[in-house]
Amino acid sequence: MATITVTDADFQEKVLDSELPVLVDFWAEWCGPCRMLGPVLEELAAEHEGKVVVAKLNVDENPASAAKYGVTSIPLVLGFQGGEKVKESVGAKPKPQLEQEFADLLA
Repeated sequence: MATITVTDADFQEKVLDSELPVLVDFWAEWCGPCRMLGPVLEELAAEHEGKVVVAKLNVDENPASAAKYGVTSIPLVLGFQGGEKVKESVGAKPKPQLEQEFADLLA
C-alpha cells in the first residue's frame, strides 16, 4: 500500500482515528508543486509502510477538511498522531528535508 486517498467524509476514520501516525498531503490537480511532491510522498509511504500512513486530500473536492485546518497554500503536509495535528510542512520539499521534518512520526 502506497498512499491512500482521504475525503471530507472519511477524514475522521482514516486520519484522526488511525492507530498509526498519518501524514496528510493537501493538494490540487492544478498545483505544479503538488505534482512534484507526489512522488516524494509515494516513496516515503513505501519506505515507512507499517509505521506511518501517507494520505492525499484534494482540496478542491474536499473543502471542509481544508477549511477546518486553515489550508491557505498548497502543497501542505500535516502530520497527525492520536487524532491531533502535531506537525506542518508547507511547500514542495525534497525527501531528506521531509524525512527530517517528520522524523518523530516516521520512527
